[in-house]
Amino acid sequence: MIAASELTKRYPGGREALRNVSFTITAGEMVFLTGHSGAGKSTLFRLLAAIERPTTGAILINGQNLASLRRPAIPYLRRKLGLIFQDRKLLFDRSVLDNVLLPLAIVGLPRKEAEHRAQAALAKVGLTGRDQTLPIALSGGEQQRLAIARAVVNRPAILLADEPTANLDTASAGEILAIFRAFQQVGVTVLIAMHEVPSLAGPPVRVLRLEHGELCSESK
Repeated sequence: MIAASELTKRYPGGREALRNVSFTITAGEMVFLTGHSGAGKSTLFRLLAAIERPTTGAILINGQNLASLRRPAIPYLRRKLGLIFQDRKLLFDRSVLDNVLLPLAIVGLPRKEAEHRAQAALAKVGLTGRDQTLPIALSGGEQQRLAIARAVVNRPAILLADEPTANLDTASAGEILAIFRAFQQVGVTVLIAMHEVPSLAGPPVRVLRLEHGELCSESK
């Protein structure tokens, strides 16, 4: 499903954010990517989302090498991914429903079917009845739920989340992680970047730990 081989990302000036990182994630797995601030977690997230390209090495998603992906093909790749950014990237001048409808409008889904799928996505994250609310009126945890609903409305096989519980209280963070676990239990591959591995109910998850741009350990 996801494979990185000797992945290196070097920025202008010579700083290496990642160095010779290799790992594989199988379909339906839930994996945590951990490490200190500046360890390379967000860089790896951007490479997996094809926001940036590696300096050397390869990233394969379903056998497709992102390092050699032509620019016009990138939007089609992202339709297969659910991306949840640390800053959420919500549209605060549009309603909750319109935020979730946006990915479906981009792919040209008919409005009636799009609204049905958007409402279903909102229900899955516990936002039923909030569809006409503006995001500014939601709590931090609810805004994160909205970001998740928007990420899953296209029914992606892979969810990538960068620090999805940052700045949330313990209860809200636990609820967000439970949502990810529920998606994993129905076959979605989930990769979550966090500073530390949280306690999580259910089977153990695999942990990839980065230190100063290198993969230093892998464990369950």
